[in-house]
Amino acid sequence: MVYANDHEPITTMQYPNVEMDLISKEIGWAEQHPEIWWENLCHVTKLILSKTGIQASNIIGIGITYQMHGLVLVDEELNVLRPSIIWCDSRAVDIGNEAFDQLTPDKCLTHLLNSPGNFTASKLKWVKENEPDTYARIKYIMLPGDYINLKLTGEVNTTIAGLSEAMLWDFKQHTVADFLLDHYKISSDLIPPLTNVFSIQGNVSKSGAEDTGLVEGIPVCYRAGDQPTNAMSLGVLHPNEVAATAGTSGVIYGIVDELKYDKESRINGFTHVNYSEETPNVGLLLCINGAGIQYSWLKKQIAPAGISYEEIEKIMAELPVGSDGLRIAPFGNGAERVLSNKNTGAQINNLHFNRHTDGHIYRAAIEGIAFSFVYGFQLLKDLGIHPSVIKVGNDNLFQSNVFATTIANLLKCSIQVVKTTGSVGAAKACAYTLGKVKTLDEVFYNNKIIHTYEPVYANGVYDKAYDSWLNDVNKLIK
Repeated sequence: MVYANDHEPITTMQYPNVEMDLISKEIGWAEQHPEIWWENLCHVTKLILSKTGIQASNIIGIGITYQMHGLVLVDEELNVLRPSIIWCDSRAVDIGNEAFDQLTPDKCLTHLLNSPGNFTASKLKWVKENEPDTYARIKYIMLPGDYINLKLTGEVNTTIAGLSEAMLWDFKQHTVADFLLDHYKISSDLIPPLTNVFSIQGNVSKSGAEDTGLVEGIPVCYRAGDQPTNAMSLGVLHPNEVAATAGTSGVIYGIVDELKYDKESRINGFTHVNYSEETPNVGLLLCINGAGIQYSWLKKQIAPAGISYEEIEKIMAELPVGSDGLRIAPFGNGAERVLSNKNTGAQINNLHFNRHTDGHIYRAAIEGIAFSFVYGFQLLKDLGIHPSVIKVGNDNLFQSNVFATTIANLLKCSIQVVKTTGSVGAAKACAYTLGKVKTLDEVFYNNKIIHTYEPVYANGVYDKAYDSWLNDVNKLIK
């Protein structure tokens, strides 16, 4: 929520305060119940209204941002048919790879900017093959944000941005990717009607108001996935501008103004929030699935009970760059696109019992995540992205000096920490849709930089540590 006049946030709030549980019936599977997303949203919305004293009748617009790539299936009555197959689920890798080969890489890359890979369309094909009774009952397929908008407003629609992240947008034809649907023998009737990212996408319904504590009629004015929204929130809107975040997964997201693609589909291109046929702004996204989830796993499973991330940071800071030779590859959260969809699992290398302590494990874990960012960033450079500055929010792993300094030193690039979040950006975007400002740049002109990490001379120790780690990874993916 933001003040109407100066666009400064009144408050931000999160619920639950820990990562939601995943349903993982098989190795590489990851599901969540959409109904629980809705319950959590209703709870936190009522909490915000209660704690701030804001009158729901004074809210003029709602922006939605959401986890990308998830598959939500609803029936004729718009009830959910099964748990959502979410972004980090790996079950459809072989389906997407087969489609990539049969449709030909040239067709997929020039029209989708990607391999069908492990994205939403391939997950839908998996349901068709493995759960035919469920598939037969589908009325619409949705992205997570489409489902939340449905629950808020009762309206069924999706966006070009949503179809792009699902591998269902044809950039060449500027329409739904019928060629992929035809290949999977899936009817285009399952695709909801299209609306724009910046548009009135519905108004809060009576039931939506009752569930959330809002009032009927408030318009939903914006909807896009978490990474495009994070970039927009940071003011990353133009070619060669770059945003990054490191939550459960880690992402670097750079803007180009032409239809570029990685021939091996390790970097993925999606419509940016300001994409149109006339101005084809594309977000090139590097994703590391195993980022913050590795760090949180370490804290839960290895670190002493009750230790804080701040205490872990102090312990790490006392140890040398390179963790005295201990190296960890963080690829333990499903198939990694940056590794050509290989599901290698996390790896610990060169552990010596008479030398390494828990502090070394902490540092090697955070350095491994940083090194994986750097590894992927080389691919972005090959696609023409060469920023002098990377912008990040202040609510993720970039709060760690060890993590951010490692990346800044290896990329020889400044990292600006901006006081904002994706949810703030989604709220601010409403001002543009509602005509309160003429351009998106006006919405984000006053972003506050609260810290800058600069590269420092370190006599090559970062490069040496990275090279050792990279040697492990090259062996891992052979």
